[in-house]
Amino acid sequence: MAEEVAAYLLDHPDFLAKRPDLYRTLAPPRRVHGENLADHMAAMVAAERERTRGLEAEVQAAVADGRAGATLVMCVRLAVLALMRSRDVVETVTQELPALLRVESCTLLTEPASPRASDAAFGFRRAGFLPMPHGSLTRLIGRGRDARVRTEVTDTAMLHAEAAELVTRDALVRVPLACGTPCMLALGARDAASLPTRQTATTLAFLGRIVAAALSR
Repeated sequence: MAEEVAAYLLDHPDFLAKRPDLYRTLAPPRRVHGENLADHMAAMVAAERERTRGLEAEVQAAVADGRAGATLVMCVRLAVLALMRSRDVVETVTQELPALLRVESCTLLTEPASPRASDAAFGFRRAGFLPMPHGSLTRLIGRGRDARVRTEVTDTAMLHAEAAELVTRDALVRVPLACGTPCMLALGARDAASLPTRQTATTLAFLGRIVAAALSR
């Protein structure tokens, strides 16, 4: 078996060079056997350093997301206070919340519960809400999900209106209205740090429930 492996390596001298991940599991040779083996040691060290750099990058990204998530929590708390004192919830959401949440736009969108449903059937007034086609809520957020942060935005004109060209990342949040009308809050951001992708779904879902409660007053 050892002879077969040795013969294969002799026939394929670049085998290990093309698979640097193998150096993490191989036992390192001693330097007393010449420069070729010493090069193998250098390759193993380089592979391990590359892995370490990757881990460090992941840790730094997690720390950055954690800080951004904590900032978002504080911003949502300010948004809750604004909604508690609001006399016009739609205006507060669209005009005040962007500055409080550090985003470019906040829009409320609705769709009918069914293609033939009417506003009167749910006792819901849509003034100040942007329309979206039937099925958009499930298509954009996902079935069974309450919030989603997207790094590749679509439907920007429908979701973010005049701020569409500024948006590079957005968050889509389900607003669970008691009347049953499908409703969504769309947050559009130019700065990615305003809407971190990790550990934010619960915070955004909470914001959606607060908006729903404010609208039901």
